[in-house]
Amino acid sequence: MTTNRREFIANAAGALALGTFPATAAAVRQEPRFVWSYLVHFGVNSWKDIPLETQDPTLPEKWLTRCCADHVRFDEPSWRRLSDALAKAGCNQIIIDLAEIVVYPSHPELAVKGSWSVDRLRAEIARLRGMGFEVIPKMNFSACHDTWLKEYHRMVSTRKYYQVCEDLIKDVAEIFDHPRFFHLGYDEETANHQSQHLFAVCRQGELWWHDFLWFAKITEKTGCRPWIWSDYVWHHKDEFLARMPKSVLQSNWYYGSNFDVENMGDRAKYVAAYEWLDKAGFDQVPTGSNFSSDVNFAGTVKFCDAHCRPELLKGYMMAPWTRTFAIHEEKSMQAIAQMAAVIKNRG
Repeated sequence: MTTNRREFIANAAGALALGTFPATAAAVRQEPRFVWSYLVHFGVNSWKDIPLETQDPTLPEKWLTRCCADHVRFDEPSWRRLSDALAKAGCNQIIIDLAEIVVYPSHPELAVKGSWSVDRLRAEIARLRGMGFEVIPKMNFSACHDTWLKEYHRMVSTRKYYQVCEDLIKDVAEIFDHPRFFHLGYDEETANHQSQHLFAVCRQGELWWHDFLWFAKITEKTGCRPWIWSDYVWHHKDEFLARMPKSVLQSNWYYGSNFDVENMGDRAKYVAAYEWLDKAGFDQVPTGSNFSSDVNFAGTVKFCDAHCRPELLKGYMMAPWTRTFAIHEEKSMQAIAQMAAVIKNRG
C-alpha cells in the first residue's frame, strides 16, 4: 500500500510515542567535526547509460524513460563489503545518491521495479549510523543528471516541476531525520555535457540562479544545509563568488593527476577553483576520485591542505563514480584503499 507524506508523518509520530519507531530515529547521529566522506550510488538512473536498442521505441511513453532502467540495479552484498571496508578505512560520512532506489511517499510514480520501501531505506540508514557513519542524502537536480525524475525531467522550471522537487526534498529530509546536510548535485548542466542526450535542457543566466536559490531555500526550510558540486564557478567565476550564498557548502571537484596550476593551461581553473572558493570565504569539502587517476585523492588533499584555510576546510570526499555492482567492486575497493592511506598519513 502506498504511503503519502502526511500518512508517513502521522505514522512516525504515533510510533515515536509508542517507542516503536524504526531504528534510524533512535540511532545516534554522527556529526564529525572533520569529514572523510564517500559518495555511493544506491540509484543510478542519472546517466544516459542504457543502449537504445534495449528499449522499445514504438511506444511513445517509452521515450520518457528510455535512458533509464526499469528496475533497481544495486548489489546489497557488495555494498555490505564496501561499507565494512569504509569503516575500517576511517571514513566517517556516507553520502547516498538516491535517485530511483526508494518509493518516495509523495511521488511513488518515480519508483521502478524493486525500489525500496521507506522502512527498508531507514533500516539501512540505521545500520550505517550504527557503524559510526554520518549519513547524508543526495538527489541530483542538475538538468543533466535528473532522468530519475522520469517525465518531470522534461518539465524543468515549470510549476509542476517546482512542486514535485519540493515534495521530494521534504520526503527525503524526513526519511533521513533532517540531517545537517543535503546534497543537491547541480553539476554539469551544460550543452556540451548533454551533446549525446536524446533530450537536453540547460538553465542559464537568471533562470539558473532563480532555480538554484529556490532549491537552496526549500532545503534550508527542512533544517538541512544545502551542499552542491561547484563546477558552475569554472565558467562563471565572478558571478558565482558574488551571488552564491555562503550558507551553501561547496564541493569543487577535479580528477586529474596534475596540480601545477601555473602550467595547466585552460585546465588550471579546475584546481584553482579550490583557492577561489577559499579566498571568497566558502566552506568546502574538496572532492577527489580514482575515476581517472590513482594519485588524485592524495593530490587533492595535499593541494587543498596547502592552499585552503583550515577553518573553511570541512573535510574531503572520495567520489569513485562506480555503480554499486559486484563488477565495480574492485574499483570501489581501490578508492577506499586510497582514502584509507590518505587518512592514515594525514593524521
